[in-house]
Amino acid sequence: MIRSLIRPLATLGGALVAILAAPPMALAQTDNYPNRPISIIVPLAPGGVADTVIRPVAQKVAEQMNASIIVENRPGGGGNVASIAAKQAAPDGYTLFLTNNGPFAVNPHLFPKLGFDPVKDFKPITTVVTFPSVLAVPASSPAKTTADLIEMAKAKSKSGGITYGSQGLGSGGHINAEMFGLAIGAPLVHIPYKGSGQAVGDLAAGRFDFIFAGYLSVQGLTEDKRVRLLGITSPKRSPSLPDLPTLTEQGYPEVELDVWHALVAPAGTPDAIVKRLNAEFVKALQDPKIKELINSRAAVVGADSPEELGQRIASDLKRMGQVVRDAKISVQQK
Repeated sequence: MIRSLIRPLATLGGALVAILAAPPMALAQTDNYPNRPISIIVPLAPGGVADTVIRPVAQKVAEQMNASIIVENRPGGGGNVASIAAKQAAPDGYTLFLTNNGPFAVNPHLFPKLGFDPVKDFKPITTVVTFPSVLAVPASSPAKTTADLIEMAKAKSKSGGITYGSQGLGSGGHINAEMFGLAIGAPLVHIPYKGSGQAVGDLAAGRFDFIFAGYLSVQGLTEDKRVRLLGITSPKRSPSLPDLPTLTEQGYPEVELDVWHALVAPAGTPDAIVKRLNAEFVKALQDPKIKELINSRAAVVGADSPEELGQRIASDLKRMGQVVRDAKISVQQK
C-alpha cells in the first residue's frame, strides 16, 4: 500500500507551503465535516490514468474544503483487495474509493467469492473521468497498422496466439483486448499487471505484443517513439489525437468501450456528506486547469450526480456480463 498526503497549499513570503487541515465553517447538513484527513483508496499502482488524475483533483478539493486528503494505492486482486477494504471502512465520509469498470462491472461476473456488492455496499458520489483506450504496440513491432496486428494474431493462432498486457484482471484493458479477440476471431494470451505503469514499460521493452490503455499511460512513450499507436476505441476520433483512426473506422465497431473511474463511499455514509462531496468534486472537476489536464489526455471530465453514476454502474454491470460470457473469461479462485 502506498499512501500520499495531499494538503491545501498557501503562499507565504513568495513560497508555497503546506498548511495543516483545519475544520471548515460549520454547515448544518454536515456538522463540522471534515475535521480530519479524508482517504481515497485507489485500486491500482501509481502511474496510471486514475492515479495521475485523482491527485490534482484531490489537491483542488483539499483547497476548497480546507482539508487534508490522503491517496492510498492498494493494487491487487483485480481491484477486489481495495474494494473490500473500502467496503469495510467506517461510513463516515473519511474513506472514499476511486473505483472503475473492473471491480464494479466486470469482477461480479468473474469471481464467485467476490466479497462485496458494488450496488449494495457502496454509495455513488460522482464519476471523475472517462476515456477510450488506445491500441498500442512496441515501436519494434512489425505491426504498423491494426490490420498488420490482426495478421500476426491469425498467423500465431495455432501456437496459442499473440500476447497482450493489461492493468489487471477485469480491467478496461483486459476487456477491450478480449472484445478485440472476439472481433478478429483469434486467441490471445493475457498477461495481467497491477496497473498501467509497469505494463506500459514492459510493452515498450517488447515483452508482449500489444495493450489497450488510456492515452495518458502511454503518452510519454509514444512521444519518445518507444510505443506506436494503431487505433482508439472511441466511436469518433479524439480531438487530442485527430490522426489516430478509431477501431470502428477500421472495421471493428464491437471494440468500443469507455473506461471510467468514479468516487464512491461505503454504504451507510450520510446523504448530506455524499451531497457535500459530490458538490466539492464536481466543482474541482470543472476548474479550467483540471479540465485542460484531463482533456489533453484524450479523456473526458465526469462530474455527474450520484444518481447518474448509479445508472452508469448498473448499465455497465449488464453489458460487461455479456462480454464476459461471450469471451468465456474466467479466473481460478480458491
